[in-house]
Amino acid sequence: MYIPSYYEFCCKVKTVAGHGTLERIPGLLEAMGARNPMIITDKGVSQAGLATIVINAIEDKISIGSVEDDVPPDSDLKVVNHIASIYKKKACDSIIAVGGGSVLDTAKGVNIVVSEDADDLMQFTGAGALKRELKPLIAVPTTAGTGSEVTLVAVIADHDNNRKMLFTSYFLLPDAAIIDPRMTLTLPVHIAAPTAMDAMTHAIEAYICLSKNPLSDAHALEAIEMISNNIMAVMEAPDDGDARLALGTAATLAGIAFSNSMVGMIHTLGHSVGSVCHVPHGTCMSILLPYGLEYNMHKVGDRIAELLFPLAGAKVYATTPRQERAQKCVQYTRDMNQKLYEATNGIHARNLKEITDRDQNPMVPQSKLPEIARTALGDGSIFYNPEALEYDDCLMVLTAAWQGEKLDQSKVRKG
Repeated sequence: MYIPSYYEFCCKVKTVAGHGTLERIPGLLEAMGARNPMIITDKGVSQAGLATIVINAIEDKISIGSVEDDVPPDSDLKVVNHIASIYKKKACDSIIAVGGGSVLDTAKGVNIVVSEDADDLMQFTGAGALKRELKPLIAVPTTAGTGSEVTLVAVIADHDNNRKMLFTSYFLLPDAAIIDPRMTLTLPVHIAAPTAMDAMTHAIEAYICLSKNPLSDAHALEAIEMISNNIMAVMEAPDDGDARLALGTAATLAGIAFSNSMVGMIHTLGHSVGSVCHVPHGTCMSILLPYGLEYNMHKVGDRIAELLFPLAGAKVYATTPRQERAQKCVQYTRDMNQKLYEATNGIHARNLKEITDRDQNPMVPQSKLPEIARTALGDGSIFYNPEALEYDDCLMVLTAAWQGEKLDQSKVRKG
């Protein structure tokens, strides 16, 4: 077992998980001294009736200062500043974030602005910019994937400059996370699939990358097993509340893991595909996962081999020769993507070439790969990957992922 000579681990988010946990929100707010929360969500969550479920669960016990559902699919700097101004006008004293990663990140950004009594989130870029506790924030995830409800990170897009800004601070950790399967029951399987694979990637990279530690490992391994055991159950029976709860719990576990150990090249490349081509993050993660494992095989093959146990189970692990376990783990992730492709009638993309928009137009033209590779070099997660990455390496991996071919190991950097 790998035990680093020094590591830090922190998760101070109170997690309330299970059936019927939304009704616990008023008590949590009361304990924080909050009485006039703002609900931040998006149009999709509102139209699906999920915001109404939250409101109905709490409105008879607490007043709601405002409900803002203008969060775009990709968090936006201008939206953060706008919602913050409404928060102040309505004299709100806390935030309930109901949504996926973009909503939770937006809520964290809003919380920075209102807690610092500022007008512009850009005043707080850079390490160490936040120096005190923020307003109470309760996170209610509606996708089982991002883990943002327990992470110290917020990613906010500056669309005017075509970049994504990373805010990192322990002060960004929500005060509480509510994991209630009612919030994901209506999530279509073609969205549930990539979000679950997003959580899977969080857990796997947390386990194989440079800042891993025994505590993050424990969370990562449990998350991987729960996702592997329940993802197809949700595909086959979308109304399975127990399986939905399991995926939600796994996403939270994975969030705790990678928030304490960081991620690597899968996120490095995935962030850049998302930034340049506006592809949903979970889709990028599911496609790039086997390529990240292949690229790092020569450095951390022993760790990858260990993942076969939670992924495929004790029998497969025991009957697979030791020297073949790492490669079988990679194949297992590819097979999982194939199963999800079939379960979603071809909507779940298996390679970058297959990603299309609503009008079936390709979202990642091959001509964009060089730009994506250059963008990746500026992503902070690149420093935690077991093997170094330069432009040619990024382009090589992206090209293989675009074509849907296995990585040519003779071309992998062996630093």
